[in-house]
Amino acid sequence: MRQEINIQDGQVLVSLYGSLYVEEAAVLRQKLLMNIEKGYSRFVVNLANVDYIDSSGLGVLVAIHKRSLQHGGSVAITGLKGTVKELFELTRLNKVFDIQ
Repeated sequence: MRQEINIQDGQVLVSLYGSLYVEEAAVLRQKLLMNIEKGYSRFVVNLANVDYIDSSGLGVLVAIHKRSLQHGGSVAITGLKGTVKELFELTRLNKVFDIQ
């Protein structure tokens, strides 16, 4: 899995590519938490190019969502489609996150 993390207009823009499994999820979690420690609390996560995400990947998104809310921020998810979109609906995470 490849990831791009950029800061723009005070938001952390995260673009993910490929499949998000437990190994990549741990690295992603660490990188995103570092941004929260730097004072950023608004995240936009683009999943348009993700073909699979496992429970640990979803767990990272939930953890970042919770931490960002504690700091007055938010996590928006963009580009949901196919299997990943079905997974968000099945787990009802589409009700938790701001889906754009």
